Amino acid sequence: MSPEGVGAYAQVNATTRALYSKLLSQATWERLIQAQNFEVVLSVLSKTEAYAPHLDIDRTLLTPRRTVYQIKNHLSRTYEKLIRISPEPGRQLLIQLWRLYEVDNLKATLRGIETGASWNQVLFVLSPMARPSVLSTALLEEMVRSGDVERAIRLTEGTPYYDTLSHAMERYREEQSLFPLEVALDLDYYRALWQIVNELTGLDHEWAVQLIGSVIDINNLMWAARYRIFHHLSQEEIINYTLPFGYQVTDEDIRTVASGGDVTAVIARIYPEIREAMAHPQAPEAGLRALEQALEQILIQRCHEAMRRGAPFHIGVQVAYLMLTEFEIRDLTVLIEAKATNMPAEFFEPLLEIQHPDIMG
Repeated sequence: MSPEGVGAYAQVNATTRALYSKLLSQATWERLIQAQNFEVVLSVLSKTEAYAPHLDIDRTLLTPRRTVYQIKNHLSRTYEKLIRISPEPGRQLLIQLWRLYEVDNLKATLRGIETGASWNQVLFVLSPMARPSVLSTALLEEMVRSGDVERAIRLTEGTPYYDTLSHAMERYREEQSLFPLEVALDLDYYRALWQIVNELTGLDHEWAVQLIGSVIDINNLMWAARYRIFHHLSQEEIINYTLPFGYQVTDEDIRTVASGGDVTAVIARIYPEIREAMAHPQAPEAGLRALEQALEQILIQRCHEAMRRGAPFHIGVQVAYLMLTEFEIRDLTVLIEAKATNMPAEFFEPLLEIQHPDIMG
């Protein structure tokens, strides 16, 4: 990388590595796992540097759902900070990565409308959105209060999501299901993300392909398998509802799964290191979840490699840290919900990923 490139990344690299050092330690995870109840979890999190500022509200408001919403503010504020100080063109990649949470909010809003949920019920399942967001909280609230999916979609006119949703409306009317709308949003999002990845050069491109391509690989494999096993979609439909690009998974791999081929054989060829995770027969959903977790462990390892090894001045450092933070918050969500319902550790601990000792050790 040129001296100019190194200089452009110097500030954001230092900031990201400082944030990386504040990921929850193994000792903190052990305290959380061993916590007797939800209140103890709150006490532990309220003493952490990353999450304490977001939990500093009236304690009576911190229900499990509200607590999850509050800790998601850490990811929101971190994205905002890193986007602000990242150089172009990597900055555009971070903006598009951030838009995934906006897409998820849009899908959650549509689900809320479909189920007749109130705005108060929808609000705290959303991700808090910082700049640069297209869908404001006020707009999402107006969509929920419209009480109708078609009316709500009309309210998105002028946003990047309107055309995608409008084109999927015919399938929605035919099937009376949000599935076509959600798939359309997902595919459109990842196509735009991959276009930005391919506009990068050098180490930025190399690491973005590896990390973001790995996410797309996992999604593609899991989508194809679930569409075939649980939704009984045709091969043509599965191919239409997946993506023809990624890091290691090829279009031919997806076609093999879509046509009824053995998904575990496909995965074992691409990722021989997780063969053990597929050694024990399980019910389809449990088996697929085990595969997904094994694939996500590979992604987590790659994120740590981006942080710890190789040239430091590339957008992969920021992408890796943000992915690790998302995994951490996902694990905290599982743990909070488990402690709130008094679930024994042997049931929820296998679901946790970021605190895995082989990764964090």
